[in-house]
Amino acid sequence: MAVDTRECVKAKLALRQILAACGGNTKDETVIAAIENLRLVNPNPAPTRKGKLLDSNWVLISAPNFPGGKRLGNGKFVYTLGRLAFNMFQPTTLKLVIDRVSQPIFLLGNGEQRSHDIVVEFTTVDENYPQISGVVRNLSVCEPISDTALQVKFTGGILAPKDPTKMDEWRAVFGQQSQNVKRSLKDSLMFGLFKLMFGLVPPQGINSETGEAKFIMERSPKGRLEILYLDEELRITCGEKESILVSERQ
Repeated sequence: MAVDTRECVKAKLALRQILAACGGNTKDETVIAAIENLRLVNPNPAPTRKGKLLDSNWVLISAPNFPGGKRLGNGKFVYTLGRLAFNMFQPTTLKLVIDRVSQPIFLLGNGEQRSHDIVVEFTTVDENYPQISGVVRNLSVCEPISDTALQVKFTGGILAPKDPTKMDEWRAVFGQQSQNVKRSLKDSLMFGLFKLMFGLVPPQGINSETGEAKFIMERSPKGRLEILYLDEELRITCGEKESILVSERQ
């Protein structure tokens, strides 16, 4: 079936406008309807086979879907550090605002496997700590399992500073990265479950030069991701919990 380019342009513009009006909420009925209208004029019905279209640095334009977020008056979202990375980095209760979420996707040279990292840039907004910016990078890879679906495997995570001139403040806030840190009962049970199921190797402090902290999942948890729409501008995906994300090519 031939695709009307003009209809695609109109449908994408409508989706962007509705997303802006709804604060990026992809659970809003009008956003869902706009996405469905765009899917009806989808120029790429087998998106996982479109390697050149898949590869890019995709920037999230819908609302983040991490659990427990709070939307501020300026449209940005506040989370705790623990919510962004499986409660692996300390202090887990540190409040921060998300500045940007992106996904650099590129071929890894191992068949059809691609990078699928989730890169979260943040600034702390916690009155108990100095204001400082950093990045949480949830590491993952993906590969096609159908014309429209990817299998995603999480392999670990990295916490790193954005401003190398503020290393003293960074160490003061994030220097306590250890498996022996004191945790709540709930966090301790979750931590033990992750170690058992996923071969979790927790952070062992921070790098003295770069300020980075890392954790590894030796037995990668797997998930399924449907690509609802893909073209030269937009990428729309749906996770296993029906969470829909809209990103634009940078």
